[in-house]
Amino acid sequence: MLSTLGTLLGRAVWPRNTRAIVTSPRSLGDRCPTVSVIVPCYNYGHYLPQCVQSILDQQGVGLDVVVIDDASTDGSAEIVRGLPELDPRIRVICHATNQGHIATINEALTVGDGDYTVLLSADDLLTPGCLARSAALMEEYPSVGLAYGFPIVFSGAELPPARTVATRWLIWPGHNWLSNICKTGRNVLRSPEAMVRTSILRQLGQGSPELPHSADFEFWMRAAAICDVGYVGGADQAYYRAHENNMHYSYGLLDDVTARLGAFDAIFAERAHLLPEASELRCVAHRTMARDALGHAIGAYARGAADSEPIADFAAFAVDTWPDIKNSSEWRTLCRLRDGKAGKSGRDLSLTARATARNLRYSVLWWRQRWTGV
Repeated sequence: MLSTLGTLLGRAVWPRNTRAIVTSPRSLGDRCPTVSVIVPCYNYGHYLPQCVQSILDQQGVGLDVVVIDDASTDGSAEIVRGLPELDPRIRVICHATNQGHIATINEALTVGDGDYTVLLSADDLLTPGCLARSAALMEEYPSVGLAYGFPIVFSGAELPPARTVATRWLIWPGHNWLSNICKTGRNVLRSPEAMVRTSILRQLGQGSPELPHSADFEFWMRAAAICDVGYVGGADQAYYRAHENNMHYSYGLLDDVTARLGAFDAIFAERAHLLPEASELRCVAHRTMARDALGHAIGAYARGAADSEPIADFAAFAVDTWPDIKNSSEWRTLCRLRDGKAGKSGRDLSLTARATARNLRYSVLWWRQRWTGV
């Protein structure tokens, strides 16, 4: 019953004008490609044993495991140094001084020797069989440089059960995948569920230190500019641990939309020559991010939190990002709310309707991502 419901919802939220190829998954067969799993660590040593074990338990692929400690201050380096004793496939690098997360990630992307590379934070885990599932897709489709699936977000000590059987592959032309990202404005990858073809990785260059909160987002889009993107549907491809020290949870909504806009602008400044209709895509992304910012502002009124949210900053961001936002219904609604011409949020039917529609949109986008990857 749940499977049938999921199928119907997936079809209902399928992106319009998609060019993705949908096909049945195949196994690796006799092939055994090597996957480099690189694990940056800073003060996450207490998570490392579980993280590393989830790598060593992978079947069907050769493993090259590199753990990098970025001069942790909590004793993590000692745990890292002891890892090669567990398995000869593990190599370790320990920094004498802290390099920061962007520099460490850039280093991580250069040290793997495998056919494919996975960047796995020390607080995250791989699901059983995920490397073989992604590698099988990429072996079958050499045009795919980035493959990923759906991650399980969890907290606490207990791991939720993972779906371990892929039911479909989607092969997205890179430019088409990027076009969909511009329309939603969302980073659909949390990182541990992503696998990159190492030969493509060498072409992509390093993550940008100017984008400390969205370098990963820009990196995925950079990949889509030069290769196809694959999605492993029906299986969960990683565990993403949600906790108070996650960088994604440590900054506000205004910082988030600003960071995502920075990633879009970097792509269209540096990769425009690789992207058909780059100017049009940039306009779509700017329009999306402006509306997202106004949505946050209006949502603050709906939650009764307008006094504690940077409403004026959201509005200024939206206008700077897409000046035509002033002609939108969202802008008129925000002006009405700021001028006190609306009733209290609980009795403002228009505001309630907008909040309901926004929540519905997020639900649709969640199902769409789960089904199609975008």
